[in-house]
Amino acid sequence: MRVEIRNLTVRRGARVTLDTASLSLGGGEFVGLIGPNGAGKTTLMRAALGLIPAEGASTLSALPPARRALTAAWLPQAREAVWPVSVENLIRLGRIPHRRPDADPAHIEAALSRMGLQALRHRPITELSGGELARSLIARALAQDTPVLMADEPIAGLDPAYQIATMQLFRDLAQEGRAVIASLHDLGLAARHCTRLVMMDRGRIVADGPPAEVLTPDLLARVFGIEGQFAQTKEGPVFQPLRVLS
Repeated sequence: MRVEIRNLTVRRGARVTLDTASLSLGGGEFVGLIGPNGAGKTTLMRAALGLIPAEGASTLSALPPARRALTAAWLPQAREAVWPVSVENLIRLGRIPHRRPDADPAHIEAALSRMGLQALRHRPITELSGGELARSLIARALAQDTPVLMADEPIAGLDPAYQIATMQLFRDLAQEGRAVIASLHDLGLAARHCTRLVMMDRGRIVADGPPAEVLTPDLLARVFGIEGQFAQTKEGPVFQPLRVLS
């Protein structure tokens, strides 16, 4: 499925938090949403999913709720463990849109395996570390098995190994034909793993393209107030923030 977002605008009182954002996303793409805090990244994804009121159009928000749940998995930034359900049962919740939570063990096992959670499958989620809970929630989204995956800061709180593994997983999902979009603050990992970057600033999309065309000195200075170095190496693209500009 192709996700089409056209002129999405979100207002909170007199303040415009998302300003006529337009974006197209198809299978095979891993899009990194980047920008400073408050740039509108989360608002864009929530509006596209129809989770908050917005002007404009989105192919996802136009779907009936049941169909939308079969089309897009949403991984919010907030991570809460309120009930002591097991990791396995948490992941099983991802099968609810398919109305067959107990008849799809292969999807549960695949999600456990992909996130390295087999040893934790029976542990209550209230006893997990922050990183373990983050991985469990990603696994739940994987078990939902949708053509679109949207994630809000999915690697926040993970150690470096799992940050890299999660980014590679999202890249693999895109290569399998899914459309993946995630908000990210680590520009180095975004440059290395995303097929495309969308840079936001003050509620507007200011750049959209391959990492080398978005992480330019001018945009980095104007949007982030930093200087960085981008290089194409034999290991792939590498980006390193260097200093804050005065």
